[in-house]
Amino acid sequence: MSQFAVFFIPLQDNGAFQGELNAFLRGHRVLQVEKTFTGNGWSFCVEWLEGSTSAGFEKTRRIDYRETLEPEVFERFAKLRERRKAIAQEDGVPPYMVMTDAQMAEAVKDAYPTLETLRGLTGFGAGRFEKYGERLCPIMDGTPPCVSGTESE
Repeated sequence: MSQFAVFFIPLQDNGAFQGELNAFLRGHRVLQVEKTFTGNGWSFCVEWLEGSTSAGFEKTRRIDYRETLEPEVFERFAKLRERRKAIAQEDGVPPYMVMTDAQMAEAVKDAYPTLETLRGLTGFGAGRFEKYGERLCPIMDGTPPCVSGTESE
């Protein structure tokens, strides 16, 4: 059963409030965090699973995509990663919220990804597609931007 906790970090925080929030996040299985600017600081609403801690979950093995992807595919992956980072910075979210590394690796297997490529990725739901699909597509210099799945002209 999910629970909620609310944290407030004032603009003049010396790090104590941030430390409290970070300690809570490390110690709980977090489902979602929503942040809101209130004018004098940031308010965070954290949804977490009761009875489970992050310590009880096995860390996932980090994949080195430079080693697992072919060189030309990794080049596209690196460009997409740069684009993802820029979008994440523009939107003020962590890069994985835009697209995960696994999703990027799958998408760049196509030399010219289309919007249908993104739509077909596991875990890349309608919300992400609507918010980020068009912005993620033009990832390769000199290549056509994503299209709806059919060649135009």
